[in-house]
Amino acid sequence: AELLNQLLLSTEFEDHERIYKEIRDVEHIGDQITDKTYQQLNKSFITPFDREDIHELAGHIDDVVDSINGIGRRICLYKPKHLMPVYKEMAEMIVEAARQVEICIHCLNDAAANKAEITKACNKVTEIEHKADEYYFFAVGELFEKEKDPAELLKNNKILEILERCVDEEEDITDVIKSILIKMA
Repeated sequence: AELLNQLLLSTEFEDHERIYKEIRDVEHIGDQITDKTYQQLNKSFITPFDREDIHELAGHIDDVVDSINGIGRRICLYKPKHLMPVYKEMAEMIVEAARQVEICIHCLNDAAANKAEITKACNKVTEIEHKADEYYFFAVGELFEKEKDPAELLKNNKILEILERCVDEEEDITDVIKSILIKMA
């Protein structure tokens, strides 16, 4: 998420390519971690949470990393004439939601003792997701109203869609975490 933020803060397309390669490398590492998690689930007799929850949690985390990769890839591929200011704002939301997810994941080591902190972080992600929805719909409306170049309209609309979906996917992670907390009650 931090790399995506760096990419969107840069106005140089050469920087976009360089930073995207870093994002792609992180995405490949994420895929390896997800695969290892699935392999361990198949081998483990006892798991700290339901297998399905661990599987779903790993899958949703992988989805977020894939979306961040997709955003970077499309910016490099489409080369929009300018990056909409809302991209940076939504990237900051993605980073903040990722920080809250990180808090949740670390607190799962002792979920019972950290239930209040996990719940607070999950609620923060939900707030961020609602804010991202508002930014997305406002930006799409503005884009369709002001952009006269059909190619630029399509490029920017697709990038906006993936930015918004990424925040949705971060909320999906917290939904699984909330489910884990309910099962532990």
